[in-house]
Amino acid sequence: MVRSAAPGDLRSWIRVWRRRLLGGTTAALLAFACWSALPLAAHAYDNPELLPDHPTPVIDLAKAFTDAQRAALEQQLDQFEANTGWKLRVLTQYERTPGLAVKDFWNLDERSLLLVADPRGGNLLNFNVGDALFALMPRTYWVELQTRFGNVYYVRDHGEDGAITDALGAVETCLERGGCQVVPGLPQEQWLLTLATSILGGLIVGFAAYPRKPEHTVEWAWVLLLSPLWVILFGVFGVAPIITRTSEVLPLVRNGLGFVGAIAAAYLIAQNTLGRNRNQPEES
Repeated sequence: MVRSAAPGDLRSWIRVWRRRLLGGTTAALLAFACWSALPLAAHAYDNPELLPDHPTPVIDLAKAFTDAQRAALEQQLDQFEANTGWKLRVLTQYERTPGLAVKDFWNLDERSLLLVADPRGGNLLNFNVGDALFALMPRTYWVELQTRFGNVYYVRDHGEDGAITDALGAVETCLERGGCQVVPGLPQEQWLLTLATSILGGLIVGFAAYPRKPEHTVEWAWVLLLSPLWVILFGVFGVAPIITRTSEVLPLVRNGLGFVGAIAAAYLIAQNTLGRNRNQPEES
C-alpha cells in the first residue's frame, strides 16, 4: 500500500526546494553581474593609455576648454604650485577616463587636490582632497564648493570651463589666506536668503514690541522673551553668512535696513489692528 505524504511534510518539502531554487537563482544572477562588470571596471578605473605623453596639470578629455584656455590654466596652476607648494590638478571626462592611473601620473599626495569634472553625475564637480587641505578647509567647505559651482544652473550660466576655473579660484584664495571655513563670495541667491531671514526676524520683533497696555510704548518683556528666535534669524542666518564670506558692507546695510523696516511695519500693523481694542479704556 502506498502511503500519501502528510500535509505538514509536503509543505516542508516545498519550502526546502523553494529556498534552494531562490538561492541558486540569486547566486547565478550575482555571478553573471560580477562577470559582466569586470571588463567595464578594468576599463573605467585604470586606463593609462588616455594619459598625455608630457607633464601637464590639466587633462581635458571632455574638451571643456579651448586650447588657449587650457594653456592659460596650465600656466596658472604651475605658477601657483611653484609659489605655494600646493598641487592643484584638473581632469575632465565624459565617456573615457584614465581612472586611478592619474594618481601615479601626477604623484598625488596629501598636499594635492584633484578636481574631476564629469557631468554625468548630476553635479559637474567632484574633489579628491589631500589630508593637508582638509586641515585647512573642512569637509563642509568642499560640499559647499561643489554645490555652488557644480550645480546645473551655475554650469548653464557660466559654462563648464567657468565652473571649473571659479571653483579653483576659490580654493586658491583660501590657500593663500591660510584656510577657510566657508567658500568665499556671496552669491545673489544666498544674499536673498539672508535678506529674507533678516526681514522675518524684524517682523517677529515688531509684533512682539507692540504695546498691550495704554501706558506702554514698547513691550520689552515680549521682545526679550522672543529674542532667541529673532536673534537666530537676523544674527545667525542674516548677518553671519555675509561677514564670513565677504568684506562688502552693502549687503549688511541692506539686511539691516530690511530688519529695521520690518520692525517698524510690524509694530504699526499690530498697533493699529491687534492693539487698538486692547488700548481703548473700558467704559464704566
